[in-house]
Amino acid sequence: MNETIQLPPLREKFFRRERRSVPAARQFAYEALVGWGLAGTEVGDDVLLCVSELATNALVHGAPPGRHFLVFLRCDGQVLRLEVHDSGPGEPRVADEADEGGRGLLLVAALADKWGVGERELGKVVWCEFARLRPTT
Repeated sequence: MNETIQLPPLREKFFRRERRSVPAARQFAYEALVGWGLAGTEVGDDVLLCVSELATNALVHGAPPGRHFLVFLRCDGQVLRLEVHDSGPGEPRVADEADEGGRGLLLVAALADKWGVGERELGKVVWCEFARLRPTT
């Protein structure tokens, strides 16, 4: 049996503030990509890398102890949107060349078609969008 399972266009899941949440978020995203026929495509690989970067940022900088972060994915067939919501203060910034680390947002900016930061009542949402969707056949 080799048929694609069609997932709903919206997927979201909370993750604890713990190290294993980053690979778990990536697996969650991979399963959504499989359902949307995008796993193994260039855009699918880019989405997974951005999930890893944004989930890591939420874990390290955005989710205070005892709190969670949310990974939200929506695919309407034209655009795939990834959002990572956290409850921490501050606004993410793109690292400059002098910074030792923190180049995750540079990577997101390079891979996604658009990205940005939005406010929440408590915390923020970092999002990115991919508009070059080519499902697998």
